[in-house]
Amino acid sequence: MSLHIGDTAPNFTAATTAGEIELHSWSGDSWVFFFSHPADFTPVCTTEMGMTAKLAEKFEQRNVKPLGLSTDTVEEHCKWVKDVDETQGVTLRFPIVADPDLKIARLYDMIHPDESETAAVRSVFIIDPQNKIRLTMTYPMSVGRNFDEILRVVDSLQTGDRAGIATPANWKPGEDVIIPPSVSDEEAREKFPQGFETIKPYLRTTKLG
Repeated sequence: MSLHIGDTAPNFTAATTAGEIELHSWSGDSWVFFFSHPADFTPVCTTEMGMTAKLAEKFEQRNVKPLGLSTDTVEEHCKWVKDVDETQGVTLRFPIVADPDLKIARLYDMIHPDESETAAVRSVFIIDPQNKIRLTMTYPMSVGRNFDEILRVVDSLQTGDRAGIATPANWKPGEDVIIPPSVSDEEAREKFPQGFETIKPYLRTTKLG
């Protein structure tokens, strides 16, 4: 199964380090940062689990629930969490899904034969409160994820949903945003009374209040 942006995130029920969850019920009206790992007790993934725990407050501020997945059991996850806490100086509280039979990894197309026939690749799914997939990223085994980018993407998606805008390259909150070409100048003047700059007919920027 190949998942695309805009698809409904496949629902599942699974055991986790925080008890059994059903994805769509557990997420509620929150966004979800769903990220996978090939196995417990791996070095790059240990740092990523720690970073997610360190950013707990920033995720909460954005109404985002982190959800990890690894193709090991809850028992193994719980042992690994102790290592994460010890080596990364954190207290990991978000759930980690157990997927020893690879059912969820296959459901989310996390098994890439070129990488491994039995381990999930390191994928990221940003899922909105309507259970729609809004972003996907897949990292090679050797490259740690950029969490600044993950938070930036969430900020961009949420700002776009709220204000009906797009964001330029390297955008950060507070910077100018782009008015989509589908919005006429007349509509833009009404929607953005603060004004906007026309750089090209298709490229107009504005500041959000």
